[in-house]
Amino acid sequence: MTSNPIILDCDPGHDDAIALLLALASPELQLLGVTTVSGNQTLEKTTANAIRVLDHVGHADVPVAAGAARPLIRERHTAAEVHGETGLDGPNLPGPSRAPEPVHAVDWIAGTIASSGHPVTLVATGPLTNVGLFLARYPELETRLERIVLMGGAIGEGNTTPAAEFNIWVDPEAAARVFQSHLDLTMVGLDVTHRALMTPAHAERLAAAGRAGKLVADLYSFYARFHSRRYGWEGAPVHDAVAMAHVIDDTLLTTRHRGVLVDTGPEPSRGRTHVDLRQGLGWEPNCHVAVDIDAERFLELLIARISALG
Repeated sequence: MTSNPIILDCDPGHDDAIALLLALASPELQLLGVTTVSGNQTLEKTTANAIRVLDHVGHADVPVAAGAARPLIRERHTAAEVHGETGLDGPNLPGPSRAPEPVHAVDWIAGTIASSGHPVTLVATGPLTNVGLFLARYPELETRLERIVLMGGAIGEGNTTPAAEFNIWVDPEAAARVFQSHLDLTMVGLDVTHRALMTPAHAERLAAAGRAGKLVADLYSFYARFHSRRYGWEGAPVHDAVAMAHVIDDTLLTTRHRGVLVDTGPEPSRGRTHVDLRQGLGWEPNCHVAVDIDAERFLELLIARISALG
């Protein structure tokens, strides 16, 4: 099997951690490294969390590089109400065993892409600050990217404001830079991630499936409480894992190639991803927008892969 080389740019975060485990468990992917950004928690905490998850499953060999500690222009916001004070509240993980790479994530991404023998897919599951900075700093390396698959945005209702999803809302200027890049871009937004909820029954299966599965079940237990309070759901979306699963198996999602414009204005529209879904505005298509998901098949893939990780 040919492995698709990927870099995971993330802000762990419960669902980022699950996406990372899914990548490690999938032979279709070659995880070149993890880069971190401020988002669900501060950069210090998201970086520590990436290393803690890798430590837990015996993958200290995977490089981790820390990136942007705040958005390009806006004030910094985190999501402690969703992910807790550590960003990974729930499981009892020890502190990180190592420091991150002694280089900024943007430069680490550039060096890794430049030295790769094959085009690299960038999977972005946090605010797009690092990605926007990379595109601005290293435009000559854009052609070495296979594509960018991001978790973020929404055609319909947001989860941070009525208009906006968290990752795009945190740094809309960086997101606008990415959407204007003319790269092969896929947006995996709330329209599909909210249709694929992990339930207590899924978590029970994972809890009985070894070290990685038990970690996901513990993460789920904390993370699901927020979604029960906010939405009344018996279950929780695993947003970032959906984006990772799309890289593994692109038949899980239905996408439409459409024009997308990121709103960089003030509240209340800040961070909205305006999608010309019906193509009535004549916008040039710049993004493959996820519009539907085979939720049952996605969740079975997630459970089977992470259970096999042990």
